[in-house]
Amino acid sequence: MTNAVHCDLPLFPLRTVLFPAGLLELKIFEARYLDLMSRCLREQRPFGVVALKSGGESQMSDEPVTLHDAGTLAELIEVDSAQAGILLVRARGTRRFALEGAEQRAEGLWVGRAVEIADDPVVAPRERHADVVRGLAEAMATLAAQGAHPFLEPHRLDSAGWVADRWCEILPMPLEAKVRLMAFVEPLERLDVVDAFMNSGSPAH
Repeated sequence: MTNAVHCDLPLFPLRTVLFPAGLLELKIFEARYLDLMSRCLREQRPFGVVALKSGGESQMSDEPVTLHDAGTLAELIEVDSAQAGILLVRARGTRRFALEGAEQRAEGLWVGRAVEIADDPVVAPRERHADVVRGLAEAMATLAAQGAHPFLEPHRLDSAGWVADRWCEILPMPLEAKVRLMAFVEPLERLDVVDAFMNSGSPAH
């Protein structure tokens, strides 16, 4: 079975990495993205989230924009028009993709050709991961007690990939390391890298 190819996939470059099953919250006011959200709602289609190598998220930035070569499809969960010209958006990460090329159109929207990366195999964390799994459960409980709920349900502490991805979202890793880990296809090894980072303070290469 071949992975799906998305031609002219609308892209949302950000200084963050969206992981599968991750929560993305956006405040949108630029015309290019207001139009994109309207189209995604109307057509029930996803958009691609890619991390910026250089350049700013806003069109007002003068620095040339370059993108990382992997990202995650995002599907809309909720769109709220807080006030005229501003949308508050909540989206869920779904499939990962490799970006094979991108261009910016006249209206400022980036589009690309993307090939989906296979989903993680569903595997349970190993015994060596007991501390990192327990640590995430404790972090979730602490955040919930503070009124913060950064992770979408269902919570999958029995999934090595889910646990690794949630840690990647909240740990202070360099952006480039998060991109590499997001696209890494072995969930147990990804969890090993997270565990090593938590013990040493630096991600493995």
